Amino acid sequence: MTGSAPGDANGTAFPSGGGAPHGTGHVPGPDLATEGPGPARQASDAAIRSGVRIRELADFSAFKQVVKLFDDIWHPDPSNPALTPDLMRAMSHAGNYLAGAFDGATLVGASAAFFAAPPGRVLHSHVTGTVRRGAGFALKLHQRAWALARGIDVVTWTCDPLVRRNAYFNLAKLGARPEEYLRDFYGSMADLLNAGDESDRVLAVWRLDEPLVAEACAGRPYVPPIPPDAVVGVAEHEGRPRVGATDARVVLVAIPADIESLRRRDAGLARAWRYAVRDVLGTMMTQGARVTGFAEGCYVVERT
Repeated sequence: MTGSAPGDANGTAFPSGGGAPHGTGHVPGPDLATEGPGPARQASDAAIRSGVRIRELADFSAFKQVVKLFDDIWHPDPSNPALTPDLMRAMSHAGNYLAGAFDGATLVGASAAFFAAPPGRVLHSHVTGTVRRGAGFALKLHQRAWALARGIDVVTWTCDPLVRRNAYFNLAKLGARPEEYLRDFYGSMADLLNAGDESDRVLAVWRLDEPLVAEACAGRPYVPPIPPDAVVGVAEHEGRPRVGATDARVVLVAIPADIESLRRRDAGLARAWRYAVRDVLGTMMTQGARVTGFAEGCYVVERT
């Protein structure tokens, strides 16, 4: 079971033809499973490999299934669900992206995204969650094909920089790059996976037509080389974060293997990791350093 809310997921760490422009009502595009070749074929192949079928969602029965799925993943406070059926209805009617991954009639993954600024260029993926291995990748490839078919070449989403599986999924398997560090972005969150921690996020930017992204979506994850003169800005020592040097061109920032379990087991240690990564990764990104990949449990950060 994977996911991170709000924010994308696996953002975890999962879409041709012209649909309606923003604000003109929902006009579904063609079934991507019948499209080929290129991004739509990649999406179809990923869905077949994971044993699911991806389709756009546009009716209340499907929206209610999404609410139940997300409740089962995150167990949010009942007063603060990730999405509601009426909001999904409005998003769908306005032509935004809502898709589900189905095993037969059972919903095993869903993703929701809305148009963002600058108009016509960016889609912001608000939440993606799955309970089926491989469904997240299939959903994201569907989302990529859906966006490209509408002339959109950038998809963004927020993700917790401490969740290792999402970092690998976003940076290696999808080829997205964190481009902004957002401190305590959502405020206090009361769901099962995030409770007791501050909601720092990074803004992942997925430039859909870049060669690196195309390679990743073709099943060739990107793992950046680590130069021999790289220094370790945050290391793991006996389970605890240790802050080191950051005075090199390439800096490695380690994150814990399973921050969600750590929050439940030792909230104080989880906060120590939050502050160490915020101080090093957050500061470097604010100063203009670029995250170029994820390797060996570490962000690879390069000074420009």
